[in-house]
Amino acid sequence: MKQQDDLEKYQDIDATNNDIKPIISFTKEDIEDGKNPKNHHVITTITSSDGKKINITNDVDQAMEAVLSNDNEPPINFDDISSTEWKKLLLKIDLYLIPIMCLLYCFQFMDKMTTSYASILGLRQELKMVGDMYSWTGTSFYLGYLVFEFPASMLLQRFPVTKTVSVFIILWGVILCLHSVPNQYGGFITLRTLLGMLESAVTPAFTIITSQWYKKEEQFLRTAFWFGSNGMGNIIGSAIAYGLYQNQINYSIDAWKLIFIVTGCLTIFVGMIIMVHIPDTPTKAWFLNDKEKRMVVERIRTNQQGFGNTHFKKHQFIEAVMDHRTWLFIIYSISSNLPNGGLTSFSAILLNGDFGYNLTESLLMQMPPGAIAVVGCIILAYCGKFTSSRLIMGMISQIVVIICNCLFTFAKNDKARLAGLYISAVGPVGFICCISCVSSNVAGHTKKITANAMFLIAYCVGNLVGPQTFIESQAPNYVGAKIAIVICSCVSFITLVLIYLSYYWDNKSRDIKARNSEDADLMNHIENYEFADLTDKENLNFRYSL
Repeated sequence: MKQQDDLEKYQDIDATNNDIKPIISFTKEDIEDGKNPKNHHVITTITSSDGKKINITNDVDQAMEAVLSNDNEPPINFDDISSTEWKKLLLKIDLYLIPIMCLLYCFQFMDKMTTSYASILGLRQELKMVGDMYSWTGTSFYLGYLVFEFPASMLLQRFPVTKTVSVFIILWGVILCLHSVPNQYGGFITLRTLLGMLESAVTPAFTIITSQWYKKEEQFLRTAFWFGSNGMGNIIGSAIAYGLYQNQINYSIDAWKLIFIVTGCLTIFVGMIIMVHIPDTPTKAWFLNDKEKRMVVERIRTNQQGFGNTHFKKHQFIEAVMDHRTWLFIIYSISSNLPNGGLTSFSAILLNGDFGYNLTESLLMQMPPGAIAVVGCIILAYCGKFTSSRLIMGMISQIVVIICNCLFTFAKNDKARLAGLYISAVGPVGFICCISCVSSNVAGHTKKITANAMFLIAYCVGNLVGPQTFIESQAPNYVGAKIAIVICSCVSFITLVLIYLSYYWDNKSRDIKARNSEDADLMNHIENYEFADLTDKENLNFRYSL
């Protein structure tokens, strides 16, 4: 085991030698000791991007163990691997992961929309909802989500990601089926709260999985695929609700109860598939051979982070809370999801009451926004490859959303208002930008878990408040809620601009420091430092992806 005294050797290296090898390295013994907090020790010390002294310890990322476990294997010269082989590996990963992730996210959004469908299929009448009681069906879901988001994130850090989230998914499917049982309002609200608690694990788990498998520049498009599947959930859910309504005389139970049972059973099925299909880390992938597993680890080395670390690190938690970008993410998350929370619960009611469509038409008219969301999110994310910046695409989409929300709110013509409501479905692009920024630009596993939890807690706050802006006394037009949607869209745009500028200026500053700092050169002489579980601020070689 090499210790701090290895730094002295660094001073003796001939500066003219172009074949300098890493002189500070981790050993298998270091990693094994690092699994026990009592045996943590310092490997070396560096200076962070903000000038602080940082101890690099043996409490490292799980990817470090994967790298060192290959020491006894025949070496692979990754430079000799053709671009075709790298592309085949990426395609293989996509085919095995993305479809099942998309399917689960599709069902997750269907679950959220079930109350919207059920509201016009007899739910409100059956449970005797009056005044703002229906608004609380959406609010209670996000209240449970908010309360349990941080505990769920900690469980995902401590235990295997896929196995943990699969248990959450199966339980949420069971709870969703049970939504058909209560005959009183209180019991239904309790189940909505429990459902929110269980769904709180899905997005942070998918964020971790995406960062484990994909390079920074690949994460935005992949996140757009699985998050954009919300729209597909809207299409499928509306179709199921329409079919149940049209044939409800053939069933022995009410259509609004069947919608919960059908979506719940589908969710349980997908949860079981995920448990056996998606590995907890790439090195445990049943669909990769040994060479491909090593290639996956090498691929993500450029991310300056690995698979994760099961130990909670207090200093990383504090850094996440004190990082100004975490708070920009929070502002964006609240402002972008306040409209989402309201429209998710009230879209069917708006189409029925504000636009004058009958019950069956209201169900069918919820399909176009789903199609626009799926296609729009993926196309705009793909266009990010040409702008070299996902945040720029997020800002462009947010401008479109502002225009559409103004149409929806202020236009006199019903067709113009409906077009505004529909096209604003591309709004999730900005949210996808921020999710992928947390995935790729927040390094240090505890810091990532914390920032992600805070971001999603803010997501809950927005969705909690959203339904409350739809005041019963303003029905069926809900003017106050519509104005709130426009204001929030403008705040979201400004926040995206600030996030972009923050990353841009920080990268420029790091480039200047790197040219004038011995620590930046020293970093390159620490073997596998990319997997040392350093935060983005601690690692001087870290650059933020725009």
